[in-house]
Amino acid sequence: MIRVGVTGGIGSGKSTACRIFAETGVAVYDSDVAARRLMNGDESLKCRLSELFGEQTYVDGELNRAYLASAVFGDEERLRQLNEAVHPIVRADFRRWCEEHSGDVYTILESAILFESGFDGEVDLTLAVVAPRELRIERVCRRNGVAREDVERRMAAQMSDDELCARADYTVANITLDYLRSDVMQLDRIFRYEAHRRDIRR
Repeated sequence: MIRVGVTGGIGSGKSTACRIFAETGVAVYDSDVAARRLMNGDESLKCRLSELFGEQTYVDGELNRAYLASAVFGDEERLRQLNEAVHPIVRADFRRWCEEHSGDVYTILESAILFESGFDGEVDLTLAVVAPRELRIERVCRRNGVAREDVERRMAAQMSDDELCARADYTVANITLDYLRSDVMQLDRIFRYEAHRRDIRR
């Protein structure tokens, strides 16, 4: 089995690409969903986050996402503390998940911060999903009902498409759904071939 890390900035269509991979039968580990699940379900992590950010971090046992987001927004030190608490738990959970899918040809790790978090070290290949800046802004404004300035602020805090393309093994441009689907189908064939080739070399 090989593991493929899929990443992309806000509005790039990273999750859409992963859904298309899933339609082919590929198992996808969504690190954002996993992080939310673990922040609500892992007692040691809950205790650690409460220690770091106060009792308001949880309300009736559930993560107060709005409070936590405001607590780390614009504060690099507090964001670092959050990441240092959460990332090792997510990494361990991903490794357990990979063991459960060890018989698969290949699997997908979806992460918006694949390179920033060091999660690229957990995968064999990386794929960056990119799209034109204005198209990304339009998508997010329409999808989330937020102002352009909010989207631009989030984009500025993320790795640029140029850097993602430079670091990733593969890149796909998400302009239209039909083209994206076609490209993902081609990548699916490539990843299956790569997994087969590596099995032969063992």
